[in-house]
Amino acid sequence: MFFIFLGILLFVAGNAISNPNLVFSKYSKTLKVVGGVFAILGLTSSAVKQVDAGEVGVQSVFGKVQPTTLNSGLNFVNPLAKVVVFDAKTQNYTMSSVHDEGDKEGDDAIRVLTADGLEVVVDLTVLFRIIPSEAPRVLREIGEDYKDKVVRPITRTMIRDNAVYYDAVALYSLKRNEFQQRIYRDIENNFKKRGLVLEQLLIRNINLPTSVKTTIESKINAEQDAQKMQFVLQKEKQEAERKRVEAQGIADYQKILSTGLSDKQLQYESIIAQKELAKSPNAKVIIMGGKSAPIILGNQ
Repeated sequence: MFFIFLGILLFVAGNAISNPNLVFSKYSKTLKVVGGVFAILGLTSSAVKQVDAGEVGVQSVFGKVQPTTLNSGLNFVNPLAKVVVFDAKTQNYTMSSVHDEGDKEGDDAIRVLTADGLEVVVDLTVLFRIIPSEAPRVLREIGEDYKDKVVRPITRTMIRDNAVYYDAVALYSLKRNEFQQRIYRDIENNFKKRGLVLEQLLIRNINLPTSVKTTIESKINAEQDAQKMQFVLQKEKQEAERKRVEAQGIADYQKILSTGLSDKQLQYESIIAQKELAKSPNAKVIIMGGKSAPIILGNQ
């Protein structure tokens, strides 16, 4: 655009000094030629616009947004048009309590009130992108700063509106996924109406008040101690059962010995043992005595 205006200015200046009576009239033709070259160069450069990959361009001619979009690559456009380029790739917007971690400096986390009246601090990241075909509408109705006008306020409002349905402890633990899915649906619907697509909603952290954290930690420690005690009791019960079975086995064995072995059975077993000793090649001194078992005095 600069070269166009410069060329026109030089061309007008050339015409102004074309009067032969003027001292500088001899430069008139040169100025016209140079002005024409600059004008053509400016028109050529202004009529071609490069759009990088993952971007989409929107033309605006004297404030009027054109309904068509410019895709990635080289595009021929109106030389007088202003081309606004939007990023059509996945973008993220982070609201965090950690300094320099979010899009805004300082503590930018979302503070909400839960159903039990406690204040909970939520760190959040929103992944979204522009619908390429809706880029002209985004420029016309929202503008280039759609992050501050749409993404940020809608996200923060939907989180506050939905947090009031949950207690602080439930929001921190059992109901966290349900809460995330619920706000995802609400934010997704609002984004879609404004030409944006919500890809993912990431709840990075939920910070509870210190008093609530202490209560939860105490409860968790008590539950762990109870589980540990249950394990110990179960182990003791198993050990007691093992000893009972062992004692019952010993008692049954003694009962069998006291009631099942007769004198004749013992004599029979003694004879079998003597036969086995007789087969042995070693010399032995054996004392045989009545009903008792043989006594071995030596073994050579």
